[in-house]
Amino acid sequence: MLSSLHIRNYALIRELDISFEDGLSVLTGETGAGKSIILGALGLVMGGRADSKSISDGEQKCVIEAEFLLDENDSLRRIFSANDIDYDKICIIRRELTAAGKSRAFVNDSPVSLSVLKEIADMLIDIHSQHENLLLKDDKFQLSILDTVAQNQTEKQNYEKAYNNYVCVSEELRKLQEKAKQSRGDYDYMLFQYNQLSDTKIRAGEERELEEEQEILEHAEEIKSSLMNVVNCLSDENGALVQIKESLNALRRINDFLPKDLALVMRVESVSIELRDIADEAERIAGRTEFDPLRLQQVEERLDLINSLLEKHHRQTTEELLELEEEYRERLKETDSFDEAIEQLKIKQNECLQELKKKARLLTESRQRCVPYIKQTLEKQLNLLGVKHARVDVMFADSEYTSDGADNVQLMFAANLNQQLHEVAQVASGGEIARLMLCIKALIANQTNLQTVVFDEIDTGVSGEVAGNMGRMLCDIAQNRQVICITHLPQIASKGKQHFKVYKSDTEDRTETHIRVLGDDERVREIASLLSGENITQAALQNAKELMERG
Repeated sequence: MLSSLHIRNYALIRELDISFEDGLSVLTGETGAGKSIILGALGLVMGGRADSKSISDGEQKCVIEAEFLLDENDSLRRIFSANDIDYDKICIIRRELTAAGKSRAFVNDSPVSLSVLKEIADMLIDIHSQHENLLLKDDKFQLSILDTVAQNQTEKQNYEKAYNNYVCVSEELRKLQEKAKQSRGDYDYMLFQYNQLSDTKIRAGEERELEEEQEILEHAEEIKSSLMNVVNCLSDENGALVQIKESLNALRRINDFLPKDLALVMRVESVSIELRDIADEAERIAGRTEFDPLRLQQVEERLDLINSLLEKHHRQTTEELLELEEEYRERLKETDSFDEAIEQLKIKQNECLQELKKKARLLTESRQRCVPYIKQTLEKQLNLLGVKHARVDVMFADSEYTSDGADNVQLMFAANLNQQLHEVAQVASGGEIARLMLCIKALIANQTNLQTVVFDEIDTGVSGEVAGNMGRMLCDIAQNRQVICITHLPQIASKGKQHFKVYKSDTEDRTETHIRVLGDDERVREIASLLSGENITQAALQNAKELMERG
């Protein structure tokens, strides 16, 4: 619950500290005294829109701080944990706004974004102002009423899981169909390119081999002549091998007289063997080297083909061409397999759809089961609030599947005897909508973990016995939670466990709003003033005492 509220430099408030108790607290004061300013400050600290114009004239910064006493709440604890915020029994929310338009928010001194602040605030407090009555025209809000009363979290979670699965599979199918469509459009092009590369039967490194062969063929006669010259220089009767042989024989005759470590015989023998191998290899190569113009033409044509493919596909080597050929092959294979993959996804999508329909039906049934209770409770409460012949119902219609289910719901209302039920936004007056909204708040209050509810002049247009009934309804809501109510009605003010008076004072340079807790005698006079105005009569005082006693 809200235990205290500190406001500094906000609108007409220079500095204000308010401590709240549990149960029903009421705020009264003349029109324009600043009750709505206090509510606006509370709304700002709970994540409302910041406006630098809200800062008191001449000030550079306003600060609003709310302190809450927390019960154990697993959902709230998860939010704190997810945002690295310490979770204690006391939660302090602070909002700071500067004249330059900068806004900062803190939860337990940890800076948080506005979205996190709102997420936390929505689980701590509900502020109901007159403009919030417009929510009754919102289909999503009407659906939330059913879900709150139905306590169907399990059904909703199961439905949301099925819905997300269906959406994911449908999106996967859509993307695959688009990809298949695009691939089929490119299929003929890819097939032509693949066939051209495949039919060429390129080998890795082939262009290098062909270039080497081309070099040999173009210089075949020169190569053959040079190789035979090498053979002759090494092998003829005056060649190097003959002379080395004679050198080897001379060394063998004196080998015993030479130092062993010279090993001249061995070294010359090695040279002789190497040169003979060279001569033999040169002769073999020369023997198979012939100028072949037909083969040269074939090599050149093959090189031209490979080079044209390299240039066409912007590649540097045959290895890269082979990689491209494999890429085309895989894409063609993928395109051929699209039909099968799409068919499998369609089967999976249908399975998800059937599961979604099942979970949607269970969610709808959970909502429909609570309608009689909603209808009975709202009609009874509206009767107490002066709408004697009120009738309420909830109409269901099928809708497309959304994250909230497959239900289009409309809250139907009739205020008069024998009047046809119509959508509440079409037939209910402003006063009827306000009373219906209060009844709805009372209905759902006991179904939630919300510890603080604030009502801003919910009693507009109400008086007499209806006002007393409205006060009792607020007391009922306050049995299990904190209720703060801004009111002009003595019947409601008299029922408060705690009574605050909001008033203004003028100084030489400014007007300021103040608030203070009233004692018993002060409460009597305040309630009497609500009954009779500024001129408080003895009858009004007596009536106020009686209201206090009954309250």
